[in-house]
Amino acid sequence: METRRDPAVDVPEALFADPEAEARWRGRFTAARISVPDWARDAPERSVYSSNASGTWEVYAWDRASDTHRRVTDRPNGTRGATVSTDGAWIWWFDDTDGDEFGTWVREPFAPDVAKAVPAVEGAQRGYPAGLDLGTTTTAIGWSTDDGSTLAVQVGDADLRTVYTHTEDAGIGALSRDETLLAISHSEHGDSRHPAIRVLRLPGAEAVADLYDGEGKGLEPVEFAPVAGDPRLLVQHERRGRDELLVWNPLTGTETELDIDLPGDLSAGFYPDASALIVAHTRAGRTTLHRYDLESGELTDLPTARGSVGGADVRPDGSVEYGWSSAEQPSSVRVLRPDGTDEVLLTPPGDRPAPSVVLEDAWVPGPGGDVHALYSRPAGSTGPVPTLFMIHGGPQAADEDRYSAVRAVWLDAGFAVVHVNYRGSSGYGSSWRDAIEGHPGTTELEDVAAVQSWAVESGLADPAACVLEGWSWGGYLTLLGLGVQPERWAVGAAGVPVADYVAAYEDEMEPLRAFDRSLFGGSPTEVPERYRTASPLTYVDAVTAPVLVLAGENDPRCPIRQIDNYLDALAARGTPYAMVRYDAGHGSLVVSETLNHTAAEIAFVRRALGMSVPVAG
Repeated sequence: METRRDPAVDVPEALFADPEAEARWRGRFTAARISVPDWARDAPERSVYSSNASGTWEVYAWDRASDTHRRVTDRPNGTRGATVSTDGAWIWWFDDTDGDEFGTWVREPFAPDVAKAVPAVEGAQRGYPAGLDLGTTTTAIGWSTDDGSTLAVQVGDADLRTVYTHTEDAGIGALSRDETLLAISHSEHGDSRHPAIRVLRLPGAEAVADLYDGEGKGLEPVEFAPVAGDPRLLVQHERRGRDELLVWNPLTGTETELDIDLPGDLSAGFYPDASALIVAHTRAGRTTLHRYDLESGELTDLPTARGSVGGADVRPDGSVEYGWSSAEQPSSVRVLRPDGTDEVLLTPPGDRPAPSVVLEDAWVPGPGGDVHALYSRPAGSTGPVPTLFMIHGGPQAADEDRYSAVRAVWLDAGFAVVHVNYRGSSGYGSSWRDAIEGHPGTTELEDVAAVQSWAVESGLADPAACVLEGWSWGGYLTLLGLGVQPERWAVGAAGVPVADYVAAYEDEMEPLRAFDRSLFGGSPTEVPERYRTASPLTYVDAVTAPVLVLAGENDPRCPIRQIDNYLDALAARGTPYAMVRYDAGHGSLVVSETLNHTAAEIAFVRRALGMSVPVAG
């Protein structure tokens, strides 16, 4: 295969003339970070977490009894996904190839050992992961390929047994504590965005019960009650237009919808004795934590600072471990103890990243209702300034009041930064999230346009220096926006984007094809006009702004061929563009690579806008 040659990005050695400013922005990226630890159910002193302390995101083991840490994986492009067996004896991690997300689960001893990782489950096929749940003697594992989804169970040393297979998307949901029930998520009805639940009895895998709320209303199995003999399943539903919770007994058919008086979307997990839930409440880009007593219905606030919370879970002693950050303050892994003490749980090695600037809120009238935007202005700036519209991926995601080294360096470089939680975003109810179905892309851009107009009219954004930027779905919206709204954007930077939707559908991983069929209402063969309308390639003739594209050679979500198709079209028309290619998948787990991507974007945008390098950030 011939290596494609694209116009290169001339990245300067330094983004700032001031050494302190240069050190500050690089330090935000290279500072060590860690995830909230996952512990062994029956040996809670043994935990695993992810960290970039080595310069690449890898898996680490933490023996709490001796307070010792060790790096488990060491792979050139990093490692995604790890857990620990219930007895704490084994660490499981997902072994793919250079970030392509296609592989198998392997395991190795928790204790230091010279032995190499071995296949975790003999007979499991290579594929894209479709769920994993570990019991004492039972392993439930799923994978997907171009042929569809396969879910399988291994009990003890018995052979792996397939318990479910279908051409539509499916996944392992939850295994009951006594390992007699398995909840799976499936989309036999053809809509993976709104799945149904089936509970199987093990080991025979006969169906016990089904739960399906009908068209446009999804259900997600969260977890069984963590008590042997308790068949209650915690379920997330959207029966009233937002993410809420119910407890379902599949053996009796009893459903109890939980009346939790909080206005936003809810997610939860059981306390260890199954008497209560820890509830995460998300609204307008911020998260609060609560304890909900299942018998009395009492809701108690768990005090956390204003910002975003992620990965909260309850230890056997009732302590809550969680991740927290705000736009101003870097992320930390914290513990809220039963006596109310809230403190840092784990401190990464090295220096902490420098603080940044707070995010403000704006609610902007849009064609589908008020659009929530979060924005920051460069410190000390007045009047209209160059403005980066940083568009989030997903689309089922949202920008939050969360620390971002990327946002911080753009602010230091003199740009205002605006986030848009467009229709399609999660956290604003089901109707807002599902408003893009049947006409994705152009719907989100209507909301982005409304916020861009507000930013200009309010005096925040310089109308001649508005930059459209994003990764994944945000990269897709960037390329689409440059063609659909060329008058609004002076330059664009798109990371791992969809660029040619038909070719992307042909090459992407099967779970995403299922997602696209649900989003568009069919495949490109069935609804070709919808894909044509949503594809950036359709509007390539209208693109006038310089374009930077960054993409991974091994990306299974936004494959490289369809990006090359788009770049070929730009080149044929003489539209200025540049390309950054890297040897990884859908984004990079290597810190230096991420740092270089950000520097490339800022250098490209500065050059396109004719901006000089600031003396200080």
